[in-house]
Amino acid sequence: MARTAANGNLRSHLNGVKNRDIKKSGCHSEREKNGTGNGVAFRQHSQESFEQAPMYVAVLTYLGFGIVTLFGYFRDFLRAVGLEKCHLAQERQEQKDFVPLYQDFENFYTRNLYMRVRDNWNRPICSLPGPVFDLMERVSDDYNWTFRLTGKTIHDVINMGSYNYLGFAENNADFLKTVADTACQYGVGVCSTRQEIGNLSIHEELEQLVANFIGVESSMVFGMGFATNSMNIPALVGKGCLILSDELNHTSLILGARLSGATIRVFKHNNMHSLEKMLREAICTGQPRTHRPWRKILIMVEGIFSMEGSVVRLPEVIALKKKYKAYLYLDEAHSIGAVGSTGRGVTELFGVNPADVDVMMGTFTKSFGAAGGYIAGKKELVDYLRSRSHSAVYAPSMSPPVAEQIIRAMKCIMGHDGSTEGIRRIQQLAENTKYFRARLKEMGFIIYGNDSSPVVPILLYMPGKVVAFSRAMLERRIGVVVVGFPATPITEARARFCVSAAHTRAMLDQVLHHLDEVGNALCLKFSRRKYSPRPELFDETDFELDTADVTQDTYTTQC
Repeated sequence: MARTAANGNLRSHLNGVKNRDIKKSGCHSEREKNGTGNGVAFRQHSQESFEQAPMYVAVLTYLGFGIVTLFGYFRDFLRAVGLEKCHLAQERQEQKDFVPLYQDFENFYTRNLYMRVRDNWNRPICSLPGPVFDLMERVSDDYNWTFRLTGKTIHDVINMGSYNYLGFAENNADFLKTVADTACQYGVGVCSTRQEIGNLSIHEELEQLVANFIGVESSMVFGMGFATNSMNIPALVGKGCLILSDELNHTSLILGARLSGATIRVFKHNNMHSLEKMLREAICTGQPRTHRPWRKILIMVEGIFSMEGSVVRLPEVIALKKKYKAYLYLDEAHSIGAVGSTGRGVTELFGVNPADVDVMMGTFTKSFGAAGGYIAGKKELVDYLRSRSHSAVYAPSMSPPVAEQIIRAMKCIMGHDGSTEGIRRIQQLAENTKYFRARLKEMGFIIYGNDSSPVVPILLYMPGKVVAFSRAMLERRIGVVVVGFPATPITEARARFCVSAAHTRAMLDQVLHHLDEVGNALCLKFSRRKYSPRPELFDETDFELDTADVTQDTYTTQC
């Protein structure tokens, strides 16, 4: 642990500050003057857990997938000889000689693995997706190839899978009065782009409010969060540019990078050594074959990684970005509104200056209970995107009631509505997150991510246990989201819990009680670490650093 802390201190040395400026808190005085964070906050919010599973769990996981795959080939053989009914759509006889749209093997996973467990996804909800919701009961008579509704409703299912971090997905008539009034004034759709006749006064108001909330010069809003990434990245970089992307970035970032035509290189998740190595190589060698300097180097990271629950090491990324004169693209889809003392995201969590981030992106689909996304930064950047972004030029502008919902939620967070409800929700979310994560660790589950992250993945590993876990939790009226291959590595299937400020302590205790029961019944408590119920009595990060390790690592870095 001493060496880990020492390495963390030495990474803050990236901007060339002398060794005597390194402090025990993990931060040096130069960083504090530059406004890139406070050492204590950096240390507190950088604690993340990625415990490895025991070897037997990995072996059994591969064995489980191997058995399922063998049975899949066997069932394909039975379908081919006519001994098993084929439920797949068949090509017409006159199209038999056509080149197929996709190879048969590409659908192997879907028809033989996913179809058997499809009842765990796409469950129809028939109520507001708040802290609890109602589900429409459905059954299948052909092993999940088709479903039929029974007409019954499963009431009061605790919602542990929604991104409703601050509880703004609500149907309180008093809170939503301004949204209803906006629908009456503007209608529910604009039917035009911003550049034609779809630019409304409410859009201008929202963009100014977003810029003030984040603390930057200007912002621009879009009607779709996914398109905010995929359609804006190609406007920022192109051929002759280099994108350095975290290996766990969201699909929207990956798609936007591919559409841009820029060269893409992937660095290890949250690994500053890997990122710096790629930056050095990019500057030293330049573009392939020609060795000309790159036109731009863009680092792309997320604030909170949606599948891992980890938080970007923002102060260190900014230090590298400044050192190597690169640009930084920060996706705060899951972090804006959810972390930070006033909900300003990871920049506030680490105490960094928002101006140090070149492109700040976020969505309104999580903490704000709405839809769409934004790009924020310098005025020159936003003005450039207004005329160059495909999402701005060709897509319809944001629905007015959606814009008003965002304004309502953001003003509540900022306290502009004259209440402290927004701050109360932010504090409640932080308390719920800390409590839920601590209890799961005590029970013996392996969970991933940062202690500040409301995204809480519980590792299940084995494909059979993933299915059994989801069904067992639904029987106890707990709605969960389970994720497996190919959305995760094949050996890291998981259940992803999303904590909300709308969850009461009684709800969380009920969920934890059932988790404890299901975890024991399915043998899901794989953790080999022992956690104290009073962690404040034992905080290993408070120990003195190993001076010998610091000296040795410093010498190595200088050499």
